[in-house]
Amino acid sequence: MDKLIYKKESIDGVKQQVQDLIKIVNTLEAEFPGRHFTLDGHLVGSIGEVMAAYYYGIELYTASAVAHDGEIEGKKVQIKISQQDNIVINHEPEYLIVLYLNRSGDIYEVYNGPGKEPWETASKPDSHNNRHMLVNKLMKMDQVVTESDRIPAIHEIEKMKLEYKNKKKK
Repeated sequence: MDKLIYKKESIDGVKQQVQDLIKIVNTLEAEFPGRHFTLDGHLVGSIGEVMAAYYYGIELYTASAVAHDGEIEGKKVQIKISQQDNIVINHEPEYLIVLYLNRSGDIYEVYNGPGKEPWETASKPDSHNNRHMLVNKLMKMDQVVTESDRIPAIHEIEKMKLEYKNKKKK
């Protein structure tokens, strides 16, 4: 196999793009105090949390709270967002809202309802106590959630459809 040789121009370009991302992170953190948009994994999660706060009026807890990300009208809510085919949780939530972020930047609702059934049907815990749930399975579960079991949206959000999923790059 040929050894890859990166050119200085390419590396300088990456450095500039990372600096641009850091500026965006700083702007987001100033706009949403208490949320961490670090590039090491918090970025997408914090985007999901502030989007759910907007769409559903959820009052967010301090970042990295255990089991739930916020609450509304006494209902504790775990918020998850994905750009892939699954989500990961490690505590049974009272309520679960799962959002999907596609590559165009659009946000869709995958699941909105009680957390018990998704938790019980998720994969067995891995070595880090994480359970995985497929987006497609959550979409099917969402179809049978009654309106009275949902967190009502205060701003319109479109339901996820299979054709909105990000295509895997080859």
